[in-house]
Amino acid sequence: WNAKEFNDANWKKVVVQEAPKGVLRPQTTTPITIQKRYEVKEAKELKPNFYIFNMGQNLSGFTTIKVKGKKGQTVRVWVGESLNEDGTVGQGKTGKPHYYDYTLKGEGVEEWQPKFSFYGFQYVQIENINYKETKNENLPTLVDLKSNFIYNSAGEAGSFESSNDIFNKTHLLINNAIKSNFQSVFTDCPQREKLGWLEEIHLNGPGLIFNYNLANYFPSTMQNISDSQRDGGLIPSIVPEYVVFGGDFTDSPEWGVTGVILPWMHYEYYGDDSLLKQYYPVMKKYVDYLTSKADKGIVSHGLGDWYDYGEHAAGYSKNSPIALSATSHYYFGIDLLAKAAKLLNKKEDAQTYENLVISVKKAFNGKFFDERTKQYGSGSQFSNAVPLFMGMVAPENKQAVLDNLVNDIKARNYRLTTGDVGNRYLFQVLADNGLNEVMYKMHNHYDAPGYGFQIKFGLTTLTEQWDPRKGNSWNHFMMGQIEEWFYKSLVGIVQDEANPGFKHFFLQPEIVGDMTFVKGSYKSILGEIGSEWEKKEDKVSFKFTIPANTTATVKLPVKKNTVIKVNGKILSDSKNVLKVITNEEKPSFVLGSGIYVVECAL
Repeated sequence: WNAKEFNDANWKKVVVQEAPKGVLRPQTTTPITIQKRYEVKEAKELKPNFYIFNMGQNLSGFTTIKVKGKKGQTVRVWVGESLNEDGTVGQGKTGKPHYYDYTLKGEGVEEWQPKFSFYGFQYVQIENINYKETKNENLPTLVDLKSNFIYNSAGEAGSFESSNDIFNKTHLLINNAIKSNFQSVFTDCPQREKLGWLEEIHLNGPGLIFNYNLANYFPSTMQNISDSQRDGGLIPSIVPEYVVFGGDFTDSPEWGVTGVILPWMHYEYYGDDSLLKQYYPVMKKYVDYLTSKADKGIVSHGLGDWYDYGEHAAGYSKNSPIALSATSHYYFGIDLLAKAAKLLNKKEDAQTYENLVISVKKAFNGKFFDERTKQYGSGSQFSNAVPLFMGMVAPENKQAVLDNLVNDIKARNYRLTTGDVGNRYLFQVLADNGLNEVMYKMHNHYDAPGYGFQIKFGLTTLTEQWDPRKGNSWNHFMMGQIEEWFYKSLVGIVQDEANPGFKHFFLQPEIVGDMTFVKGSYKSILGEIGSEWEKKEDKVSFKFTIPANTTATVKLPVKKNTVIKVNGKILSDSKNVLKVITNEEKPSFVLGSGIYVVECAL
């Protein structure tokens, strides 16, 4: 092309690209780095000089190769999450082709890794090579191969382990999927789309916070949301909006309401109201946008309970009315906006949105509640769990709606029918209403729908669908909402809404099923909180760690009249106990900072 008389007739015309919009800002999140490296777990020569390598862990990242050979020889590296029937690496469901080419310079052992791309993979395919030993001089030799797990370097905040093998492996499955999608934004999957679908952030929010240090990450997320918000107030379902799918895939209330929920969640867990202050206009504009779309208080568009479970194909909500889902999230957004307005002393807004809360709740119940059957919507688990979670059920109807929910679960042999959106609400309604044994039965098995099925299937990351054979991606964390139950119910670390940032909190572990121990911790902004329990025969012991300058109210899962010892002293005689609370259903008392061993009979 740089020679005289070159014919450029076939060259395409220059495309003038519009410059990026918005304000150029410094990065506020921690960088993405190689966090872990994996050696080859198994190497298989599928045919002469054609190798398949199992790296043992599905992850987001790239390979590092060490090769030797002649100058100009090339090595092509294919990566993928699964294998085809013929044993080769498969990319059919995750986006193809994706491979890396390296050309040797021919100077001894050369080491190389890609620097401009990553992909989700567990398996590596390399053709036309020698492996370890140079048997064919005409081919390059692969001396070493590693897979690099890359994710955000924010650091881990929590730990969880228990006597239940399914729960332990589920915790690993989910967290390997979270890490794989924990880039500069939370993505859906590390291969096919790599897009920042918003709903997974708030629906998995508590689990994400308990596991990772997100105090500096959420502000970046909210800046992205603010930058992506349309002039009319719409928060698109994908942020940053690299691609516009349109319709319900761009505008779904369960996704967009993240811009309202996230600042409040950040305030509750970190005691920091800066996001509420800075992004209050974003929150208000989005709620006002949904109001403009509402018909007599009912919002009817969106994806609903995405990927709800049943015999139908996964996708749009099939078990529950989409309008029920959209309107309930509209209500949720209004309620949190009203609370934010009150906190920030915006009195006029507080009054306006408190009135709207009442109005939309009335419209919702009028539209979806059947007074005769005490069912919401279609009577599905989602239909009843969501209004219970969001406080939309009249007090006199709450128990009947809860009974309908539990009866549906039991009728399905303790199996769920909720999806990406509904799982959190279902799990937390059961936990909040003392139905942890139902939760235990729902998840302590190896069938689909359930985490155990994926464990039995031999996976190392959570997948897009409960049955991985039906879905595309094998590296999605959107169904990982059980993490909140692990930390808040089994470990028992619960934030106090009246004291954001864990200045005061609750330690209220639950003993469920045949479990004999649980141990967990969370590095709050004020220090590490620890909670563990162990059951032996008819006795149970607890160990609690409470950081400096904080207090905790302990609620024990034992009988009210049980004799309790704190650090060897009877509860009533212990100088470590700041207060004994007598008006609670469970034995309850307040402790200051320190490490405590609490012993009692079951």
